Parts: sequence; C-alpha cells; structure tokens
Amino acid sequence: MHARLAGDFERFGRAFPRDAAAYVREAYGIDLTARYLGHPLPHPIGKGSGQLSLNTDQLDADREAGLAFVVLKTVIAEDTAGTRSMGAWAVHEARMRVGRRRAADGRDGWTVTWKGRGWDRPFDDYLALVRAAGDLTRSGELLAVPSVKYHLPRLDEPFRASEYQHTTRRLAEAWGDGELPLEKDFSPTLAGDPLADERARILRWLREVPREIRSAAGATPLRLAVKLMNARFDDGFQREMMAATAGVDALVCFNRLWDPAAEVAYGGWDLSARNLRVLRAARAEPASAGPRRPLVGTGNVCSGRVVLDYARAGCESVELHTFLQLPLREYPATAGSRTQRALHALLFHPVDGLVAGILELEAAGVLHRRGGELRFLDLCGMSAPGAKPDEAPA
Repeated sequence: MHARLAGDFERFGRAFPRDAAAYVREAYGIDLTARYLGHPLPHPIGKGSGQLSLNTDQLDADREAGLAFVVLKTVIAEDTAGTRSMGAWAVHEARMRVGRRRAADGRDGWTVTWKGRGWDRPFDDYLALVRAAGDLTRSGELLAVPSVKYHLPRLDEPFRASEYQHTTRRLAEAWGDGELPLEKDFSPTLAGDPLADERARILRWLREVPREIRSAAGATPLRLAVKLMNARFDDGFQREMMAATAGVDALVCFNRLWDPAAEVAYGGWDLSARNLRVLRAARAEPASAGPRRPLVGTGNVCSGRVVLDYARAGCESVELHTFLQLPLREYPATAGSRTQRALHALLFHPVDGLVAGILELEAAGVLHRRGGELRFLDLCGMSAPGAKPDEAPA
C-alpha cells in the first residue's frame, strides 16, 4: 500500500481526482467519512471563514476541487435600520500577507496576516451568497455554512435582540428550505479588544449567545456551531470556555492566537500546540465535568498528521485557511488550484499525509478494520492510544 501511495502521490500531483475520498476507499480500504454539524462529509478537510469564502467563484472552485465544506466570510449582525453594534469588525482590507512564523520550540510554520475583520459589503450582498450556499448544500455538492458575529454586551448590558432577530431571520429566508447551519464566530481579534478582558463577561457570552440565536431563529430549524477564540488567559480558562458554551451542536476549537505587540492574530506551530494541548486535557476530564459536544479542529492544519492529531483529540473534521494560501512552490503538486494542491498534500503525501498516517495507526495496532475498512471517525471516539473503536466511549 505504501508503494501504491507513492505512485498515487506522484500521479495526483499532476491531475488531482475529483472524488478523492471514493478513490481512497476503493484503493486503500479507508473510509474518510467525517462530520460537521451532523452533516456527513466525504473527508474531514474544510475551509474556515475568511477572505477565501466571500464570493460564488470561490465556492465553485472549492466544489470543483472536492473540498468537504466551506464556512463563509463572517457577516456582522445588524438590525432593521442597518445599525451594527459590532460595526468595528466590518473593516475592509483584502490584502493578506503570507509569511513564516517561528514557534517557541523552534519550528518554522506559516501564518497569514491581515487587518480586515468581517464582511464589509452590504448585507444584501451577503444574503445573495447565502442563497448560493443553500443551493450548493441542498445539491449535495458542497456544504457551505454562513458565519455571523453578533452583539456581545458587557456584563451590565442586555443583548441587542433586534440585531439577533433581524440577522438570523434574513439568513434563514435567504438559505431557503431545510435546516439552517450557522457558525457563530468569536473572532481572534476579539481577544485583543477591551470587550474580552474579563473572564466573567466571556463566560456569560458563551452561556447566553447560543440561546439568543435560537430564540431569534424562532421556528426555523437550526444547527449551531460556535467558533471559540483563544482568550488572553491560561489553558484552564480555555477548558472553562468549552464547558460553559451551552445549547450548541458543535464547537470549533480554537481561533488564532493574538499578538498584543503587533496587534494581529497569528497561527503556526504555537497555535496547534496550544489547541491540541487544551483539547487533550478536556478529553481527559471525567464525564461529570459536562457534556461532550462534537468538535471541529482548526489551527495550523498543515499536514495529514496534524489532521490526525486533531481527530485523536476528538475532532470530527477540521477547518483550515492558511494552508490554502501558500506560495505555489510550497506545494508538491505541479498542477491544479491551491485547494487541489492542498488536498493532494494533506491526503496523499507518502510520509505526512492522512492516508499514510492512518495506515501507520493500523500497523501500530491503534486503529482496526471493521468490515474490511479503516474508519476516520473511529479515531475521534478514542480516549487513549491503543483503544479499539468498540471500546471507545460513546
């Protein structure tokens, strides 16, 4: 199988297959099926919210490349008069800089820097994008999920229900038939804002914001994910944030780190190290610590092995952004879009790819075939290395 993988890596670097997950299942007996918000995915690799998901051309390119899902650029909630309490996050700056960032342990990773924040165009333009996302999702070609930043009050303030209601209902109308998938974004730039300088205030948001969103949705069926930020506190508080978040269908863990000196959010190996450390610690807590929610990993997803690290920490899929923007010379593929080149490396790299990593786990006795297949989602339920799928906790 490893010889076959080396051949596939070379071949698919010239022409990437449209249905890579189906090929992996047939050729290697590996079922890459994953989940986001309960939606089955052909494989676990999706795109996080940002500048790479703000128009239909980008969605069409990702559909053609075979990406599993896309989270749209984050829109800033508004009321019927167009007033936005979080309007400071609707900052236009489309230019992004991709560069290296050295981690504390000496490893060089990639990060993307830009000063823009959320959607800075008219709300009606965003609703047109949501209509296209709903059509794509219902067609089964690509799960595309709206993302929103809603009003976040101080401790002594009420929520601006008018913003929640107007924005959520307009999104539901634009989405059309079926359940509305929605990601609530706690932006990484929020970590550097005075709004987020009190632990009690953050925990209140996490307990109450999902309830406000569901109340605003009314009778509209809704699946809600919350993308948690990396707060300016310790690992223990990150776990408190996970435990405090109520009424959600998934947690996306965790947004980028905040550099107070440069006043920018950043990624790289420091980000994945912290995220995985927190997720593993949360996984090790007793069941009495609170309900376990479906998790989505994000942060420095730069190889199939990192995807597996997130999976073994409990994540059913991953969101990436930076790895989709590297200079073309950094991808081993010589043809295709950046999304195709990224998928080629993440899935088929003969050393660091997802297929190679899963085969290694099988050889090590960590993962076992069921019905002749290795299953990605079996990894997500494992509580410790060596646990078999039928021994994993529910």
